[in-house]
Formats: sequence, structure tokens, C-alpha cells
Amino acid sequence: MINPVWLRSFCTLVDIGHFTRTAEKLHMTQSGVSQHIQKLEALIGQPLLFRDGKQFSLTNSGNRLYQEGQKLLLTLADLEKRVTHDPSHEGVVRIASPGSVGLKLYPHLLALQKCYPKLVIDYRFAPNRDVERQIADQKVDIGIMTCLSTMSEVSLKATAEEALLLVTPSSILEPSWEQLMALGFIDHPDGADHAGQLLSVNYPKFQNSHQFRRTGFSNQINLILEPVGMGLGFTVLPSYAVGAFKAHEKVNVHHLAKEVSETLYIGTHTNKFTPNRVMTVMREVERCFK
Repeated sequence: MINPVWLRSFCTLVDIGHFTRTAEKLHMTQSGVSQHIQKLEALIGQPLLFRDGKQFSLTNSGNRLYQEGQKLLLTLADLEKRVTHDPSHEGVVRIASPGSVGLKLYPHLLALQKCYPKLVIDYRFAPNRDVERQIADQKVDIGIMTCLSTMSEVSLKATAEEALLLVTPSSILEPSWEQLMALGFIDHPDGADHAGQLLSVNYPKFQNSHQFRRTGFSNQINLILEPVGMGLGFTVLPSYAVGAFKAHEKVNVHHLAKEVSETLYIGTHTNKFTPNRVMTVMREVERCFK
């Protein structure tokens, strides 16, 4: 295999046409340049130069090596640039989060992309455990979670709090336990967990969400409040999901006596280098939640 350092010496010599000036350009001795040429000739098994005192010309092999060597050196230089180039506002950043957080965060990050069109936001909505797995498998650069991780590959940083809210049809002003039982529960993928956290500390009779009639279910975060607005039941949702519901006049949002919030964590892979573009988006995420 041709040593690229020897090749660089050879091509530089051909470009400059003088051993001494080549040595000066490469910060080498003249004998060092000559040794590189000799090593190339020994490796190839053919002379590369016709020498005439301090002058030289290329042999056929020397000319072919020069033509191909220049291309290789340019390719190596380009590779070095691509490896070391780490722009702050260019490239794809893959993000995953639970739906409520995404309703708040995704439009904010699209505004960032609008400012920097070469920064591409790839956003996926997923429940906590799927987000955790995607971080561990390096399928996303950033994962937002609302619970602690059980995986050593996942590194989390607490960044904000998101309140859990009880939402009923607009006709319910002060929801009693009996009213909730009569309404029934509009469930969603995190419904049992959210109801358990909020209702258990505010309603002494609460044991679990199965106490309520299940009057609906949706796994689309932006549709969960539609049946609530139609009077078909109540639900418990994080505040960002509630705030994104457009028909707010159809529901009542209740801030109960004992408030409950979920901690939002920014997650990354424990052993993965974080590029500048990902750092840019992480800073924007933190800014969004302030």
C-alpha cells in the first residue's frame, strides 16, 4: 500500500519542480524528500524520475502516479474536512418525545429550522419506553422523557416540569368523585399513569383508573380531548396537550388542590459524542421550556 506521506512528498515535488523548495514547503530536509521518492520507487518497482543533476523529469510511471496521486490526495483532504467539520446549524437532528411535549416542542423547533434551513428536524412521537429504547439503540440524537431511565446507555438531565390536569366537559364546574364516576374515563396510552398520579392525591376514594367506566380511548394526543368536549367523559393530561386543544370553550380544565407535575428530562446516549448541531437543538429545547 502506498504511504500517503510519501505520495504527498512526490506530488509536491512535481508541482514545485525543486527538491530544496519542496523540503522547505513540507518542513522536511532535502534528504527526507529524496528518501520518500526512493521508497515509492522501491515499492512500485519502477523509477519515477529521470534525474539530470538538480533537474528531473517524470517517467511514464511517475506521470501516472502523479495524475492518480493528486486525485487521492484531494480525496483524503476532502475526507479530513468532512470528518472534522462539525457545523452548529447544518445536518439532521433526530428527536423523539411523548406526544404532549411534542405539541409544545415541535413547532418551536420548526421555527429554529426556518432560521437555519440546513438544520433538518426529524421528530417522532413515542411513549417513554419507546423513547428510552431509541436513545439506547442510537436511533435518535435526543429523547425527551417524563420518567427516569432503567438503561445505563441513557443519560438524562432534568430540564422542566409539566403539570398534570383534570379535564372535564365544560358543564362540570367543580368535579366531585360522583360526577367523575358518572362521566366515565377517556383513556389514552398514559391515561392510567396520569390518572393515578393526580387523582390519588386529590380523591380519597381513588384506587386505580379501572374504577371508572372506560368511555373512550385515543392514542392521538391531539384528539384525546375531542370526546371530552362532546361530553363523553373526562381525562387527565399533561398541560402542553391541554394547551394545544383549540376548542377550549368545550372543556373545563381543573387545577386541583394538590398539584402534580411530571419532570421532563432531556436524554442522550451515554457514550455517544454529541455533535454541535445536536447541542444547538438541546439548547433550544431548554430555552423552550423556560
